[in-house]
Amino acid sequence: MLRSYYQSSIQDFLSSSNDLILGNLAQHHEFALEDLQKNAWLAQIDILKANLVGIAKGRLYFEYSIPRMGKRADNILIIRNLIFVIEFKVGESFYSATAKNQVIDYCLDLKNFHSQSHDKKIIPILIATEADTQEIIWEDVDDLGAPICCHQYNLNQMILQALAHYDVGMDINIQEWNQASYRPTPTIIEAAKALYQGHQVEDISRSDAGAINLKITSARIEHIIETTKEKRHKAICFLTGVPGAGKTLAGLNIANQRLKKDESEHSVFLSGNGPLVDVLREALIRQTVETAKTEGQLETRSSAERKAKAFIQNIHHFRDEYLRSLEAPIEKVVVFDEAQRAWRKEQVSNFMKQKKGIQSFDKSEPQFLIEVMDRHTDWCVIICLIGGGQEINTGEAGVIEWLDALQQHYPEWQIYYSEKILEDRVYIQDQSRKHHLIQHGNKEPDLHLAVSVRSFRSERVAELVQAILDGDATKAQHIYSQVIESYPIVLTRNLERAKSWLKQQAKGTERYGMVASSGARRLKAEGIDVKNKITPSDWFLNSTIDVRSSYYLEDVATEFDVQGLELDYCCVAWDINFYFKDGWCYQAFKGTKWQNINQMEKQKYLLNTYRVLLTRARQGMVIYLPNVDDNDWTRPSELYDSTYQFLKACHLKEI
Repeated sequence: MLRSYYQSSIQDFLSSSNDLILGNLAQHHEFALEDLQKNAWLAQIDILKANLVGIAKGRLYFEYSIPRMGKRADNILIIRNLIFVIEFKVGESFYSATAKNQVIDYCLDLKNFHSQSHDKKIIPILIATEADTQEIIWEDVDDLGAPICCHQYNLNQMILQALAHYDVGMDINIQEWNQASYRPTPTIIEAAKALYQGHQVEDISRSDAGAINLKITSARIEHIIETTKEKRHKAICFLTGVPGAGKTLAGLNIANQRLKKDESEHSVFLSGNGPLVDVLREALIRQTVETAKTEGQLETRSSAERKAKAFIQNIHHFRDEYLRSLEAPIEKVVVFDEAQRAWRKEQVSNFMKQKKGIQSFDKSEPQFLIEVMDRHTDWCVIICLIGGGQEINTGEAGVIEWLDALQQHYPEWQIYYSEKILEDRVYIQDQSRKHHLIQHGNKEPDLHLAVSVRSFRSERVAELVQAILDGDATKAQHIYSQVIESYPIVLTRNLERAKSWLKQQAKGTERYGMVASSGARRLKAEGIDVKNKITPSDWFLNSTIDVRSSYYLEDVATEFDVQGLELDYCCVAWDINFYFKDGWCYQAFKGTKWQNINQMEKQKYLLNTYRVLLTRARQGMVIYLPNVDDNDWTRPSELYDSTYQFLKACHLKEI
């Protein structure tokens, strides 16, 4: 991806003709150049030339790429030891909150993901050309809480004030800054939007040696698909990974790339995670309509919806379609997200009887889905994205049902897997199944994503969460001491304090929200009602001024709403359905009282629920346990206190 459309020293910019600069911009523009864009650039050129006179040294960039967001900042200006990020609103007479957040988001993107900008002072500047002069509050600018707001006539004055205010540190080495690596870690929503727009996975993913390169994994799967196609085989790939490692991103990329390579193959991304499907589809629909509007084209919402539904489908709709039809699907390549959540035979059988009126259905969901793809007479490929320890629903079978279906019914299928699926106990525990996989499968090291890229501030968060869930306070202490500087995790018994902490941490449009277990029924006494259903697309996509959004901290999302999605910061509200007392204990609130959960499988689901909740935040989280007084017999203080004391024993910082 071209980093900027135009760059030069300030002196060369001032001495170059407007036509020459405009020609460079137009040459690299990815879309048809409309008069609106052309005139905006000409206005920016004139304003910058008028305001940069007298500033001897520095470098200017036009349309600088912000890969994680799939957007471009109007200008980057590097002068001495400062990086100015400039957003123009030509013709605007006020400084809108949306525009302020936009330029702050660009600054955060640079600071977090551009290797030569981590430790630099980055200054957001919003120019509304017709607006009034606004006072600078340097404390807000310092921590990227607010931009410098100026109009077309006082930009020079604002730059000089900033240079005087921050006149410390060595000058930035322009050559090193230009050549520095960019290591973005997009949210799955941002990634889906960027891929849908045509970006490559390497444009929006990390490339450092500390994370397994998603490009390598995608390329390996692409090779397996091509080999399978050439040999007219049928194959299944198990792509495993730790929470937040980018499995869904890899899956979306595979489906998207196959569509581009050969539309006749009709690849598709399938997920049984209804909230994830709804959120991603809605994000793509909104983006498609908004992009068309920006480019002066007409795109109806219904048209955008049809395209989004063809790219991302609900696996249950796919299943139901081929219950009615015995034809082979049009798709040759299907990506099943969260394949570990597919139902075992008993669960599907009950569902078919109760919901579909089918009395004799005797297949697990994996067996039926493989059967559907096996209808192809030549070749096909299934890619199963497997998250270890992510099963949270009754009847979810994990990897085992897929292996049993292949072993018992489709032994001719080629199986590709990473050795990690054998080594990690959260995937397969049965030794006979491991042995069969070793004997009949093809080992592919690149089919495991070992490092979380969700928590870009610390890759050890998943390890810390595992130590907590193992009840190992000593190990958790050790990991926490290494995590806390880059990834704040704090503990409180005051809900308002937890909410204030979230608001203080988040900058720009960084998203925060409250999550809790669907079994956290007695949090209702704190005003946290897990039975109040949210609309995930509103909760994850809507802005700070929408009461339905996560920002309002009024609606709580459960594990079913957030699995596969993420926030920048979150509050994990913890109830005593999962409490610590000489080890983790499990209970469910039935009617008017708590009942112990003794069944091992249900205990596993509850443990995994808290794993999901504790791995949703990319940048930090606050854990909240109520401070109760024993006036309510359904809320014994002893259980809240013992859990809190265990988390304190893990050395989590109290606020």
